[in-house]
Amino acid sequence: MKQFWAFVFSFLSFVAVADQTPSPSWQAPLANKSLLLDITTAGADRLVAVGEYGHVLLSTDGENWQQANVPVTSTLTAVYFINSQKGWAVGHDASILQTTDGGATWSIQQFFPHLEKPLLDVVFKDELNGLAIGAYGMFYRTQDGGNTWIKEFHEEFLFQEDIDYLNELKQEDEEAYLDERSSILPHFNRITMDGRTLYMVGEIGLIAKSNDFGKSWQPFDEIYQGSFFDLERTRKGNLLVVGLRGNAFRSLRNGAPWQAVDTETQALLNSIVLTDTNLLYILGNSGVLLSSEDDGQTFTHHPQADGKALIAGTVFHGKLIVVSDVGIKTITIFK
Repeated sequence: MKQFWAFVFSFLSFVAVADQTPSPSWQAPLANKSLLLDITTAGADRLVAVGEYGHVLLSTDGENWQQANVPVTSTLTAVYFINSQKGWAVGHDASILQTTDGGATWSIQQFFPHLEKPLLDVVFKDELNGLAIGAYGMFYRTQDGGNTWIKEFHEEFLFQEDIDYLNELKQEDEEAYLDERSSILPHFNRITMDGRTLYMVGEIGLIAKSNDFGKSWQPFDEIYQGSFFDLERTRKGNLLVVGLRGNAFRSLRNGAPWQAVDTETQALLNSIVLTDTNLLYILGNSGVLLSSEDDGQTFTHHPQADGKALIAGTVFHGKLIVVSDVGIKTITIFK
């Protein structure tokens, strides 16, 4: 009987380990019509888009797409390239993937399905130093190109009462403290590199900047209690941030003061796309596409007929290439 139970426990342990082993993303003929969440350029002549089921799509013309070999089926939420060959993608299961061949093949640097939390953005300042951020304040740093990722906890985003609460809980119940610590921070949605300065936006009106590549952060005064999803410095040198319920704000002085912008929409605004000129775009849910030629002071609406969410985009060969919940869209740039 002991031998029988030993076999059962051994088998269950094997199954548990097997369940943690990722399955490779499958080749899907309609992958370019599925939910895609981010897109970027790898060098000047290649587009890379990522999305659900571990889909990674590549194109050299914005029209024809090839699916890459990816070792996970986890939804991928963001992709970043430091040059034409080397890039990283992050997503659900705290996944971090790397490519060294322009996105054709990918390898796993981190995969934690037991966390059940998504990473939402990734950025590198050079080939060695990078950051990955996500839900509930997840924050990972690498200093060796992603061979190792170290988790950090940034309590500068907590109120003093939250810090006091955690300190008391740590004295009383270490396990409860660790559990609470893992979920007390707001979601970190997007991180943007602006020269030597990093900006990060997230839940509960979070806007912050760092001048030491994320080792310490300076949160801005609250201007809005809802979530923000993107922040960019415009071609004229001002900051523009967008978020829930059509909220957008401009800053002419690097974060103080912020001025509300009337976008004439209540849709969630997902991302900002800059062009080589003063023209910029805001992409939103419900088919919302806004353009501005006056540095984000006013916007023109270009509603998309299908009403689908426009999630992220980039300008490529004179066209706006956008990823959405129904795949890839090519939009003629509005002058």
